[in-house]
Amino acid sequence: MIATLGLAFGLVLIVEGLVYALAPSLVEDLLTALRALPLARRRQVGLAALALGVLLVWVADALGARL
Repeated sequence: MIATLGLAFGLVLIVEGLVYALAPSLVEDLLTALRALPLARRRQVGLAALALGVLLVWVADALGARL
């Protein structure tokens, strides 16, 4: 369980690091666009991302993805 959490956290950091390293101005534009959204809409986007992440993990597990 801890190994899986460590792997997941490491993968998130890799993706985040790549975005900031390869397109820092795009990140600034995205943050500006997010500030323009109402708080309720930002929550909806966050919940949708959460649901998509859970779905992807479920599908990977169903397909037999293991460490």
